[in-house]
Amino acid sequence: MRIIVCGAGNLGKSVVSYLVKGNNDIVVIDDNQRNLDEVAKEFDVLPILGKPSHPDVLERAGAKDCDMILAVSDVDEVNMIVCQLAYTLFAIPKKIAAINSKTFLDPLWGMLYNDNHLPIDLLISPDIDIADNILKILKYPGCSGIISVLNEKYCILTINIKENCPFLNAELIQVSRHDGIDIGFVNIIRNNQSFLPDMYETLQVNDEVNILIKTSDIYGVISAFGLEKPTNERLVIFGGNEIAEYIGDKIENDDTITSCRLIEEDIDNAQRLAKKLNHVVVIHGEMMSDVILKEAEINRADAAIALTDNDKDNLLAALLASKNGVLTTISVINTPSYNNLMFSVTDNILIDRSAVTISKILKEIRTAKLKKAYSVSREQGEIWEIKLSEGMICCNKKIGELNMAKNCRVFAILRGDDLILPDQITKLEVDDLILVYVDSTAVKQSEQIFS
Repeated sequence: MRIIVCGAGNLGKSVVSYLVKGNNDIVVIDDNQRNLDEVAKEFDVLPILGKPSHPDVLERAGAKDCDMILAVSDVDEVNMIVCQLAYTLFAIPKKIAAINSKTFLDPLWGMLYNDNHLPIDLLISPDIDIADNILKILKYPGCSGIISVLNEKYCILTINIKENCPFLNAELIQVSRHDGIDIGFVNIIRNNQSFLPDMYETLQVNDEVNILIKTSDIYGVISAFGLEKPTNERLVIFGGNEIAEYIGDKIENDDTITSCRLIEEDIDNAQRLAKKLNHVVVIHGEMMSDVILKEAEINRADAAIALTDNDKDNLLAALLASKNGVLTTISVINTPSYNNLMFSVTDNILIDRSAVTISKILKEIRTAKLKKAYSVSREQGEIWEIKLSEGMICCNKKIGELNMAKNCRVFAILRGDDLILPDQITKLEVDDLILVYVDSTAVKQSEQIFS
């Protein structure tokens, strides 16, 4: 697939880092030479210097032969213009734009986004999606991530196994049903490697585990695994970008949040946020300063969230917060290479920008007909949600007959209102809603099976 990525900033780089893993021909456009140099140095892409909203630049990038264009610059209006040019001048089949402004996302203007007005096939809002992920984690202290699946009746919960876990060294078959709670084990990351466990595998310290449970059972499961933490009532936010602003807006009317203090180093942005956010105390100053941290009352915080554009600053801020006794620390990372950093040093929760963004466009770049798709396990795998229909190759076959690749598995079936945790002899039926774990090295083979 030939793909043009417009924008080589943090978002563009995170998208490129995932797309280059597939059999894709990637062209990156940006008017900032430094951004282009960084992307070209790290990834096998063709860099084009210029404004992506200029037709001649798009033509030079090969827009006439392009299969998909991703407009992911930092400016919403530029991304809109790119999609318009892609449609009008170059007839690019698939056009995706990053739009984060709440004004443009207002349902009142939803009729704008069609071929007669603004021809955008898919709107993504990475900053809002990241903020929503963070708010979910804050709501359920003790987990590291939550993905809603199967019509939101179920979720995939990410947890880390600690030394005090009651199920330490227990076989999964013993854990799969606890106090009336059914637990389906999706995969385990151990020593930074993802694998699909059998039911006789045991849980080890520092395992990162993805489990399938009913959404209503989240608190019970967190408690059962010994991961309970106090409610996140007092927050400290490092950085005043769009993600921070969205979180600040959301907690304005959240009675569970008693205080929120935001540290921002840019004076103009700090003043703007102070005027906009009524219930957030905005502090201007250097994030790592002892004086500023004291003013932010970091030693009293339940959770600290680091949202700057600098990964190292975010990781360091989380470490400082942890050293000051903060139990829940969250860092947004823009470069996947930081994914494994500090994993064993603290309980810091990493929010990978590329994984969040790619999860929104995965079903557009996969040939299998997917209802939803998610990048998981530090980009080592994907979870596909598929509604089976007449004519699909896999229908009316036993799972064992599908010849799925190693480290790939159908791990759940919703048939009507019944959840089935299948085995190799379970037959797939038309209208089943299934969940599939796909190893990142076996995407093509899996696409053929579920086409």
